[in-house]
Amino acid sequence: MENACVDPLITFLISTCNRRDVLLRTLAELREIDRRSGLITETIVVDNASRDGTADAIQAAFPQVQLIRGRRNLGACAKNAGLARARGEFVIFLDDDSFPTVGSVRRMVQHFFADPKLGAAVFDVTLPDGSHESSAYPSVVIGCGTGFRRSALAEVGGLPTDFFMQAEEYDLSLRLLENKWSIQRFEDLRVNHLKTPTSRIPTRTTRLDMRNNLMVVTRHFPRHWVLPFAMDWVRRYWWMASAKGKRHQAAALRGIFEGIARSILPGHRKPIGLAAFESFAMVVAIRRRLNQAVHAHRLRSIVLVDLGKNLLPYLLAAKAAGIHVMAIADSRLAAANRTYHGIPVVSDDDALQMIFDAAVIANISPAHASGRADTWRRHGRLVIDLFETAETLAIAA
Repeated sequence: MENACVDPLITFLISTCNRRDVLLRTLAELREIDRRSGLITETIVVDNASRDGTADAIQAAFPQVQLIRGRRNLGACAKNAGLARARGEFVIFLDDDSFPTVGSVRRMVQHFFADPKLGAAVFDVTLPDGSHESSAYPSVVIGCGTGFRRSALAEVGGLPTDFFMQAEEYDLSLRLLENKWSIQRFEDLRVNHLKTPTSRIPTRTTRLDMRNNLMVVTRHFPRHWVLPFAMDWVRRYWWMASAKGKRHQAAALRGIFEGIARSILPGHRKPIGLAAFESFAMVVAIRRRLNQAVHAHRLRSIVLVDLGKNLLPYLLAAKAAGIHVMAIADSRLAAANRTYHGIPVVSDDDALQMIFDAAVIANISPAHASGRADTWRRHGRLVIDLFETAETLAIAA
């Protein structure tokens, strides 16, 4: 995977902990990519003090891989140690159970060469069941499959050292956007993600989801957006934790306290500008496109489909347009007497019994929004996804 005489074009970068077997499979896939692609690559693995023989197994089976033996577990953010050694012009972040297709790596390079301001190329993620996943925000990178221009990573400083895991991609993405690098998701870039559960600690994930997302908001969001989004995200993660039981509620509470404590530390605030924030949250774009939809379809009442992470701009846009939001349709988070800013959160089935002019997909996660729009259209209702190409063209016409 590495030519000692020529600097590699691509660096594959992985951090891992106690997941030897799945990592060895991933490294075998990367070796095959190296053999078939014709590109000069290197692979760097940061081992987070594994106790299952991961490091020795790598050295025995893949001696060409650059191995960094960590003294303690630094989580996903341990990739920073690998960044310090990376020589590739482009760096691909992978999980220890994710790997791209051969053609995707070549196409990624072409995307970077075509756009000198492209800082990160996000891959389309395929899960073992054939479904797709993506970040909650189109302009946020994903740790299991994103290619970076190494110079962009060097400019903004890599991953945040105080996150361990969960939402570290948000912190990095907002810094890239603030430095005027673009982040784009490409459907012709594909990565397979096995989603291996080994060594995952669910309550830790709940705690860090709450803590780190709260830190992202208080650290980077423009001042007047901090409180509204902080309350929204805390509410959403609390509901998600509550659905999993009391242990997750306790973990979420701890995450809230830790997030608040870290957010008041000196030097914590590093807000981004309004232009970068708009690239991220698309507040103005949502308002403009919803207004176009209101006029095109003469909307007076809608259901917002999904209690997604970026629901707030949709609600604000609906209020500004003077249309009535009947309900938030989200079967995962629906509960008796649950409301969001006074609007009932109901199941899809209950929402479909209501009388309204259109269902508006209130989720900007590309993979998830597409699936939700397809599901609702099967019921014969007018469904509007403001960021779906076909729908946008119909609205504009």
